[in-house]
Amino acid sequence: MQNKMKMNQMTESEITEFLEKAPVGRIATQNENGFPYIAPIHFVYYNQKIYIHGLPKGQKIDNILAHPKVGFEIDQMDGLNISAERKAACGIGTYYSSVIILGNAKMVDDADLKDKVLRLTVEKYVPDYPKIPFGVMIEKTGIIEIEIVECTGKRRK
Repeated sequence: MQNKMKMNQMTESEITEFLEKAPVGRIATQNENGFPYIAPIHFVYYNQKIYIHGLPKGQKIDNILAHPKVGFEIDQMDGLNISAERKAACGIGTYYSSVIILGNAKMVDDADLKDKVLRLTVEKYVPDYPKIPFGVMIEKTGIIEIEIVECTGKRRK
């Protein structure tokens, strides 16, 4: 563990709260040429897993099917701490929160779980949206599940 990580480590409850509220995450997959592919996404945290909805086909999906090990990251910059002396750039610090996850991704096939994830997604991003059935959208929507293997969080207040 990095030395500063020991000082700024988030608690498990802080990590959970941040995962539940953060509006955007970034998933990192490996493409067919071995390069990382990083995409910003909407997501929900449910049952200690990350769920991402989107099209059922595309580069993210192709990458996950070929290489299920992924990275996932969320962050938030809360401000700057500028030293009163301002003698060097080192006198500037950042207030932030950051969570980095390593995990195994797979596509969700279970219709009930897909329905639950879509409902949680709507509740998170559009809480006043009418609760109407998803119907055929469940079948036409791809849901990625990330089972968390490792999770670390840092915060500087």
